Amino acid sequence: MVRLTRIYTKTGDKGTTALGSGRRVSKDHPRIEACGDVDELNAALGLAIASGLGAETADLLRAIQNDLFDLGADLTVPAAPAPRGRPGRRAPLRITPRHVAPLEAAIDRCNARLRPLSSFVLPGGSPGSAWLHHARTVCRRAERRLVTVAHRESLNPQAIVYLNRLSDLLFVLARQANDDGRTDVLWIPGRSLADA
Repeated sequence: MVRLTRIYTKTGDKGTTALGSGRRVSKDHPRIEACGDVDELNAALGLAIASGLGAETADLLRAIQNDLFDLGADLTVPAAPAPRGRPGRRAPLRITPRHVAPLEAAIDRCNARLRPLSSFVLPGGSPGSAWLHHARTVCRRAERRLVTVAHRESLNPQAIVYLNRLSDLLFVLARQANDDGRTDVLWIPGRSLADA
């Protein structure tokens, strides 16, 4: 259980922060950058919910917000061999295929009622759709950061899978928020050239 009694500790005043393992790293360490992007993604989902999305979508996004805290917990405790001689110690929280499966089910369910696309979709339309598109781009950035971390050190591969699937879901939800795609704003290739 998490218990926060103090909001400031002054331990990060010199530009470092502690991972869940206790190791201190620079605040611009790629793992910390990834944690920051996941946090920003969570905030963007909060804005999408606050924009007035339907109850079903809002409930789904709240569940995802909770998953993103699980993902943050996963990121802050780098993979390491299991400690010996410490029975009863809880294993670190990790993203698993059980986190990913509901995303895939939601994609299939929501995409089934969308109009087929004839072009790429411009981010926008309704306020909810615009916030979901914004969240999708933050999700893609977070995914890229995780890939950077994975090139340097051990990382749970399911964390990358989760963000990859989540960005797909956010795209589908953004289209759903535009009257199931009927009010999507579509890209018109070379539009500015035709208007000249």
